[in-house]
Amino acid sequence: MHSIAIKGNLQFYTFSHFEASGMVIHGFTTRSGGVSRGPYTSLNTAFHVGDNEQSVRTNRQLACEALGLNPAHLVAGRQVHGDRVGVVGKEDRGKGALSDNGSLPDTDSLVTGVAGVPLSSYYADCVPIFLLDPEKKVIAIAHAGWKGTILKIVEKTLKKMTKSFGTDPRVCLAGIGPSVGPCCYEVDEKVMGPFQDSFPRFQDLAASTSPGRWRLNLWEANRRTLLEAGLGAENIVTSCICTSCHRKQFFSYRAQGGRAGRMAALFMLR
Repeated sequence: MHSIAIKGNLQFYTFSHFEASGMVIHGFTTRSGGVSRGPYTSLNTAFHVGDNEQSVRTNRQLACEALGLNPAHLVAGRQVHGDRVGVVGKEDRGKGALSDNGSLPDTDSLVTGVAGVPLSSYYADCVPIFLLDPEKKVIAIAHAGWKGTILKIVEKTLKKMTKSFGTDPRVCLAGIGPSVGPCCYEVDEKVMGPFQDSFPRFQDLAASTSPGRWRLNLWEANRRTLLEAGLGAENIVTSCICTSCHRKQFFSYRAQGGRAGRMAALFMLR
């Protein structure tokens, strides 16, 4: 199950099975407790959305210090809704930490087997997926919007963990964080066509709302991909919290008309 951790003025969503492992520091921020204004009020953690960069740096510092992370060590990818998985180590600490310019190019998933390397990824409706291999001591964060879900980025992340570190997906733990839910995520044929190609048994993942319109369940689509990759159902926790429904608590790209801040998924091996 997931839980809410209160750290000073900030709230983080966390996963109890990760907490129980004692191996990681992790959290998913909300939109409250920061210094940004306007559509970025108040804990916007992303540089690329048009917010004041110093405000973003302050917000990242607040979030990192609350968790006990060094904000100058954050590693970030420039997220492009692709399927590139980057394996990072100590030499990558700080890439994308203080501006978007230093981010790893075209990277939507990050993997590390090195303690003290804080991974970060940024969201306003897309699906954050945390992965922990407790045997090889490897972690990952995958950023899965509809394109990443169709590309099965989380499966590719697990394959990278296996290739680079010898991970056995059967022992891995996964947490699917807050994102737009099947209650609010309506798509057209442009999305539904490739979605059906990627998920042939899509009937329980999509509900028709009107001719040419469907509501998609990205949570269940990614959970199914995790199961097919070898994870046990008991090792996958889905928060089932919709960012569009809870827009006072979360940024939502859709609910805010495309101008919104971003929450951060933060993950580090102890």
